[in-house]
Amino acid sequence: MFVRQMSYLLALAREKHFTRAAEKCHVTQSTLSAGLKALERELDMRLVLRGPRFIGLTPEGERVVTWASQIISDYESLKQDVAGIRDGLKGTLRLGVIPAAMPAVARLTSPFCAKHPGITVDVFSMTSVEIQAGIDKFELDAGLTYLENEPLSNVRKTPLYRERYFLVTHIDSPLAQSDVVSWKEAVAENLCLLNESMQNRRVLNKLAESLGLKLAPSVTSNSYLAICSHVCAGEWSSIIPHTFSYIFRGCKELALVELTEPRHSQAIGLVVSDRDPLSPLAHALIRCASRLDQDDLFAPALVVAD
Repeated sequence: MFVRQMSYLLALAREKHFTRAAEKCHVTQSTLSAGLKALERELDMRLVLRGPRFIGLTPEGERVVTWASQIISDYESLKQDVAGIRDGLKGTLRLGVIPAAMPAVARLTSPFCAKHPGITVDVFSMTSVEIQAGIDKFELDAGLTYLENEPLSNVRKTPLYRERYFLVTHIDSPLAQSDVVSWKEAVAENLCLLNESMQNRRVLNKLAESLGLKLAPSVTSNSYLAICSHVCAGEWSSIIPHTFSYIFRGCKELALVELTEPRHSQAIGLVVSDRDPLSPLAHALIRCASRLDQDDLFAPALVVAD
């Protein structure tokens, strides 16, 4: 009952509305309100500011929400762990993935699902900042993100591959006939790039600055789909992770040329909360990721991390 009451408080904190919170918990509003009052009596403190409508949580309520997230996560992990002994792991793995790693994610989830057919996977496209928040709030089981640039805190890391960079441009561009292209040549192109809210763009900014260059794209977006659309139009070029070669090589009008001077790379890998015990789903994913690294599954199309 105590755990259920905690779930009511979490739902109210997210929805900020008594009726919607009750609907999320599949109970009546009166049941939810009674459960919250029982929780306040149990903890001997006021948690919810009440009025005709939801006003907010007390400072104590905000603190209890933080603990409730961890308690409920641990409770669900306990049930999964014990049930897994008898029937195998079941549940939903919540995986946050930065856009730059999206083309590679199936190389991890495919063998994972084959190994654990009772588990479904929910993949979310997220920034690294959102992945950090999701892990901290126990809303994600794991993330796929950069490991070296703007590294996440309080996480365990499993390297998977190193991201390299290509210039993608129209086949009629003079650079399309080159074996390699320098960063100086690439920066001089009419570029369409991710905007600076995305870590991949910040990685490219730092690299350009280290070479005394400045990226000045004429079009930016937070979506690789938008970048693909503009490059396919023929007026723009872009700098993309090598994993996106699977997508861009499907267009005969485009050419991909590796960027050199220097040949730069960034480590991408799996991150989970640095705590014991790990949730059974996170633990199973780490084991799967470690085997993939050993088997060199990300090569030759991807480069395995050192």
